[in-house]
Amino acid sequence: MKNNKLPKYVQLGLVAFTVLALTVLLVFLMIEGAKVRAFSNTLTAILMPVIYGAVLAYLLAPVFNKVRAWILLLQKKVTKSDSPGRGLAAVAATAASLIVLTVVVVGLFSMLLPQLTTSILGIMEVLPDSTQRSARNLQLWLAQLLVDNPKLETHIMTYYAKLVENLETWSSEELMPNVYSIISSLSAGIFNILIAVKNALIGVIVMVYLLNMKEKLVTQIKMIVYSAFPLAVANKVVEEFRYAHKVFGGFIIGKLLDSLIIGIMCFFLMGMMNMPYVLLISVIIGVTNIIPFFGPFIGAIPSAFLILLVSPLKCLYFIIFVFLLQQFDGNILGPKILGDSTGLSSFWVLFSILLFGGLLGFPGMIIGVPAFAVIYRLVMELVTHLLRKKQLSADIASYENLSHIDSDRERYIKNEGHE
Repeated sequence: MKNNKLPKYVQLGLVAFTVLALTVLLVFLMIEGAKVRAFSNTLTAILMPVIYGAVLAYLLAPVFNKVRAWILLLQKKVTKSDSPGRGLAAVAATAASLIVLTVVVVGLFSMLLPQLTTSILGIMEVLPDSTQRSARNLQLWLAQLLVDNPKLETHIMTYYAKLVENLETWSSEELMPNVYSIISSLSAGIFNILIAVKNALIGVIVMVYLLNMKEKLVTQIKMIVYSAFPLAVANKVVEEFRYAHKVFGGFIIGKLLDSLIIGIMCFFLMGMMNMPYVLLISVIIGVTNIIPFFGPFIGAIPSAFLILLVSPLKCLYFIIFVFLLQQFDGNILGPKILGDSTGLSSFWVLFSILLFGGLLGFPGMIIGVPAFAVIYRLVMELVTHLLRKKQLSADIASYENLSHIDSDRERYIKNEGHE
């Protein structure tokens, strides 16, 4: 068999060229970073309908696949044919996907918009009075709590009076003018809303195309990969993409289901506790729960502020409730639904959310965990490959408390104490 291995000097030249090219690219990005970001933002704005469509197609692909498989099975039983036509199945699956999308969007807007409008108008009308009433209620509660300790009550009430005064000043001079300016500026954003609606509508059309041609697209991508890389490398690329799809699909679909359950639980439990703004806060908690780790706390901050305007005591109960709900989700419900879909430790989950959240904002906080899980796996596979190439152990236990490796005897010398 002919040896296709490149000469060593050619390999070294390719490596040097690659390093030089990457260095030039890095320097260019550092010098022209603003222009690159501007071009990236422009390109993203142009392709936003395609991005919307791709995201919707990825989320609705399980519905599409299930309905299409069910229709094909039904056709097979009715026509007694081993290969029934796929046209009817594709049309039915597309219709089912559009129905699911319509029900979710219309349902959310029909539930949220009336209560959101009522909540905003109510907050604008009662915010000053509500702030003062909440302050008085909290003062009475503190006085009852400290009735047996007059000296401590005197000290606390002195600081509390200063705090209330500063809060009222901030509310009347800073918060309210800004609230009115924000609400008045919403009218100036009608053009942006129309653009977002246009992108969403075109995205739905893109979603329909992608759902019906996803198998062909995957096939074409595989052809490109196998044409561009050696066979072993191409097989590895296909394997890693399959793993990435498994991680992303399992994590995102599982997280959506988990967040839906948390939102429903929040709705019923808050209703039992007679909390205000039950539906609005339940949706906020459910949506922000999609973000791992930080999600419940991000949703709890504005929700607690809304409840604080009604009752400080209920706000305290709500904070305790959210903490218990987050513990239930993080320790019981989440692991049951997601399992070990990413294989990351808690530290790397936190790291990935901070990293991708800083780079991509809110979408980065959602996709950061599965994206980092894929990167983590690639790095570990590369490390394992390089260790085995050097005929060293790829078992992590071999390197615990390692002092050095005896190359002559191939022994892993441990430290006597822990590092």
